[in-house]
Amino acid sequence: MIESIRGSIGSGMASEIPEFFRTAVKHPALFRCQMEAGTLFFTGTIPPRQREMAVLRIAWLCRAPYEWGEHVDIAKRYGVSAEEIERVTQGSSAPGWSDQDVALLSAVEELLGDHAIADATWSVLSAIWSEEQLLEFPMLVGAYVTTALQQNTLRMRLAKDNPGLSHR
Repeated sequence: MIESIRGSIGSGMASEIPEFFRTAVKHPALFRCQMEAGTLFFTGTIPPRQREMAVLRIAWLCRAPYEWGEHVDIAKRYGVSAEEIERVTQGSSAPGWSDQDVALLSAVEELLGDHAIADATWSVLSAIWSEEQLLEFPMLVGAYVTTALQQNTLRMRLAKDNPGLSHR
């Protein structure tokens, strides 16, 4: 399962199993579901760049150093620039975003704040995304919030190559 999820995100074989996986696998049924959902989102319908920007915003708002640090590198693989990564920390109101990026980041902020996407944001997203993508997005956000809650609660130690929330 671990190698499958690593393959879905473009990572090679692990020379060492990350601590998060070693910890989470202690609940095999939950771990299997979590990894299956992770694989689904990595191979899902939301474009990888948009997915990673959403995950970064979630990680930042949840103050999740493990998730943030891991996804900065993944986001870069999918074309998110260091400048954009820095701007993600400021959110949808930061200058320089396209209308689509504003809607994406706003949707994350609204889901975490109001537990629903505002009509105006939904209107922008529904003009660019399929119905399948619109259905997938709140589930993606929920899954990564859940992961952030789990990692934060378990106080997952950062790997040597993961600088946490300072990573850009």
